[in-house]
Amino acid sequence: MSLPDRNNPYNFDEFLNRRDAFHYLRDDTFLQSAIDQFCGKQANAIKQAVEAIAERASFRWKKLADEIASPEKRVYLQHFDAHNRRVDRIVRPADALGFQKEIYSEALFSRSTPLWERFVKMFLIYQNGEANTACPLTCTEGLAELLDVYADTPELVAMRDHLQEGIDGGYAVGAQFISEIQGGSDIPEVRVEAVEEGGEWRLYGKKFFCSVAHADYAVVAAKPRGSESVAIFAVPAWLPGAKGNDKRNGCTIDRLKWKMGTCELPTAEITYDGAIAYPIGALDRGLANVVEIVLTYSRVTIGISSAATMTRAAREARQYAEFRQAFGRSVADFPIAAHQLDAMQTTAQRSTAGAFKLFGMFQRNLPGKTSSDKHEAFDVRELVMLQKITSSWDAVDVIRSAMSMFGGHGIMEDFSSLPRIFRDATVNELWEGPRNVLLWQIHRDLQKVASWYPPKEFVARNLNGADASIVESMANEMENLTAHPNLVDNDDATRDVCVQWDNFCHRFFQQWQTQALADITQL
Repeated sequence: MSLPDRNNPYNFDEFLNRRDAFHYLRDDTFLQSAIDQFCGKQANAIKQAVEAIAERASFRWKKLADEIASPEKRVYLQHFDAHNRRVDRIVRPADALGFQKEIYSEALFSRSTPLWERFVKMFLIYQNGEANTACPLTCTEGLAELLDVYADTPELVAMRDHLQEGIDGGYAVGAQFISEIQGGSDIPEVRVEAVEEGGEWRLYGKKFFCSVAHADYAVVAAKPRGSESVAIFAVPAWLPGAKGNDKRNGCTIDRLKWKMGTCELPTAEITYDGAIAYPIGALDRGLANVVEIVLTYSRVTIGISSAATMTRAAREARQYAEFRQAFGRSVADFPIAAHQLDAMQTTAQRSTAGAFKLFGMFQRNLPGKTSSDKHEAFDVRELVMLQKITSSWDAVDVIRSAMSMFGGHGIMEDFSSLPRIFRDATVNELWEGPRNVLLWQIHRDLQKVASWYPPKEFVARNLNGADASIVESMANEMENLTAHPNLVDNDDATRDVCVQWDNFCHRFFQQWQTQALADITQL
C-alpha cells in the first residue's frame, strides 16, 4: 500500500527511454534472421544497404510521422487563390513535403535498386504508419512497374524515368484513380469517358475516390467512347511548365475526403473535363493490366505494411507491459497479459516471415513477365490475395490488442503512435480489394484451374513441410468448398459455404505463414 503524496513523482521515463532508443534493424534480431533466411547470399549486402534508412526510420522519421499527423497540420484544399483564380491547391505542411522528398530520394523504384533492398527499406519505413508516405509509395511503385512494361511513347518513357530515376534529384509521385461512385471495386462499371480529339486522348467524367491526390501522375481507368472495354491512361496532374502556375491538366479537385485513417494523405473527388491522357497498353486490356500489375503490387505492399505495423505494435506493447506495475507486479507477469503479448509477437513474426517468403516467390514471377513455372505463378497470384486479406485483418487485431496493454493510455493519441497506426490499419483492410471481393476471386480462380491444378495439389504444394494430418484435412476442406458452384447465389447452402470459405482461407494462409516462420526459427 502507498501513502498519500500530493507531489506524485511517478513518470514514464523508463518506458520512453527504452521505446525511443530502439533501432528498427540493429535491435530486431528476428528481422535480421528473416533477412538471413530469405535474402540468401544478398543478406549481408542488404543489411549494409539499409543501415542508413533504418537509422532515420527508427528515430527522426518516427518522430516526424507523429508530428505530421497532428490535427493542426491536417492537409487541406484551397480552391481559389487571392485573385479568384481556380487553383485547387492541395496544401500540406512543410514537414510532410520534406519527409516525402527524403524518402523518395532513396530511389526505391530505380532499376538500380535491388528488389530485396527495396523490400526491407519499405518494411522499415512502414513501421511508422501512413505518415503521407505509405500509400504514395505503394501507388508510385504500381505505376512505375506498369510503365516499365508498357512505356512505348516518349511521353510514357519520360513519366517512367521521372518515377524511377528522378529528374535533377526530384522524384515523381504516382497514383491510381480507378474507383467511381457507382462501381467501387466493380471496375467494369467505370463510366469516365476517353475521347480521341485531334490526335490526343482526353478524359471526361468523375472519379470518386482518388488517394494520393497530390501525385504528379496517375493511372486512370476510363472507357473509350462507344466501347464497353476498360482502358487505362497515364494522366499528368500538370502539363509541362504548368505546375508552378497551379494550372491543372483539364481537371478540378472537388473536395477532399474525411477519412478515419491515413488522415495525412489527401484523398479526393476529381472531375476530368478534357484532361490530356496517354494510353497504357492495348485499349481493351486496361482491366487486366490494372489487376495483374497495379493492384498486385499494391496488395503485396499492404502485406509488407501490415507485418511492419504489427511488429512495432507488438514490440511497444511488450515494452510498456514490462515497465508498468499494477497490483504489485508488472503487467507482463499476469498470465492473461503474458499470453496476449506472446500471441501478438507470434502473429507479427509469422506475418513478417510470410511477407519475406512470398516476396521471394514474387520476384520469380513478376507481373507482366512470363513465368517458367505456371504452378508457382498461380500460387503467387492467390497467395498475394490471401496475404492481403489475412495480414490486413490480423494487423487490426494485433494493434487493438497492443493498445489494450496500455490501459486507458492506449487510446490517447499523444501518448503513443498506436491509435494512429490502428486507424491506418483499418483503411488497409479495405483498399486494393476488400475482403469479400478477394474471397470470391480466389474461389473462382481455383475452380478455373482445377483441371490442371486440383485444389488438393494446391494445398499440398503450398503447405509442404506441415504436419501431414493438417495438409490432408485442409486439402479435403478446400476440395469440398471449391466444389460448390459459386459464391454468388443467395441461398442457404451458398451462404453456409461463404462463411466456411472465409474461415478456411484465413486459417490456410496463417498455416502457410507458420511454415515460413518455421524456416526462420530453425536457423
